[in-house]
Amino acid sequence: MKPFIYKAPGSMQEAIATVEPEGAGGQGGAFLAGGTTILDLMKLNVVAPPSLTDIGKLGLDDIEQNGDEIRVGARVTMAEAAEHPAFRERAPVLSQALWKAASPQLRNVATLAGNVLQRTRCPHFRDNISPCNKRAPGSGCAAQGGVNRNLAVLGTSIHCIANYPGDWANALILFDAVVETQLPGGGREIPFDGLHLPPEDHPERETALKDNELIVAFRLTLPEWARRSLYLKVRDRASYAFALTSAAVALDMDGETVREARVAIGGAATVPWRAKSVESYLAGKLLDEKVAMEAGRLAFEGAQGYERNRFKIPLGQRTVARALLEAAALELSKKGES
Repeated sequence: MKPFIYKAPGSMQEAIATVEPEGAGGQGGAFLAGGTTILDLMKLNVVAPPSLTDIGKLGLDDIEQNGDEIRVGARVTMAEAAEHPAFRERAPVLSQALWKAASPQLRNVATLAGNVLQRTRCPHFRDNISPCNKRAPGSGCAAQGGVNRNLAVLGTSIHCIANYPGDWANALILFDAVVETQLPGGGREIPFDGLHLPPEDHPERETALKDNELIVAFRLTLPEWARRSLYLKVRDRASYAFALTSAAVALDMDGETVREARVAIGGAATVPWRAKSVESYLAGKLLDEKVAMEAGRLAFEGAQGYERNRFKIPLGQRTVARALLEAAALELSKKGES
């Protein structure tokens, strides 16, 4: 790990002002919350920010509920959010996506903003040796002909096939969340589905955030029928493993007929992936196995597999189908029925 300057400002304005923007000489400063991602990458010399600005004194650790609207501070930990009644009862998919991630030790430290911004686990990005357009723009993408078993089949480009590794973002994207941020000139709001950028021609640009822009909260509205939701994660082992494929599903049902569906895919895409074509297809359909399998097929329409990760396409199709059928079969209390 290269030397860096540690800062722990006591106000939002001071915190934002102390983060150096990226310049021609290299990387800019970075914010530090739980540290479970950035410190790991610094130890590998994949990133080397000249300074870390600890936001631990800024608060940002409350969950506020006002009717159907929920505002979640950026420094709320994964463990706190996973156990909060607003998620466990109103939208189980949000709770399940958190407690199926990482380990208890990490969930007790890692924050929601850090979790959402975690970077790919692509081995070629992390080895600091292989050609990687995300780490060193213009150097190439070793993953396309290399170790790619866990990488993306959706949203890829000729420049990058690194997958987005997180879970919670794939559940959060179901609810049209808004990201509240702070900049030196004031705050702004970013639609969550516009926060992460697909690789296209510039895989080094991973989010819409500016260099010294700090996430302060997530705001979302939960419909009553989000109680019928779940997160299905398929992985190599039952815990402490990243998804090969996953599906976040929420259903508004009229008997066995779908009024409205929300579906997102994880583990197999370059960014948190909302499957809106599937949602449109399901509306008004009687949800049986045939319809669920067709929904799974649509979810991966246009997917591009490589030598070692082509299996993700049929696996992902079955993951979506299974998640839909399991969500439809959930028995809800009368209070939870829409």
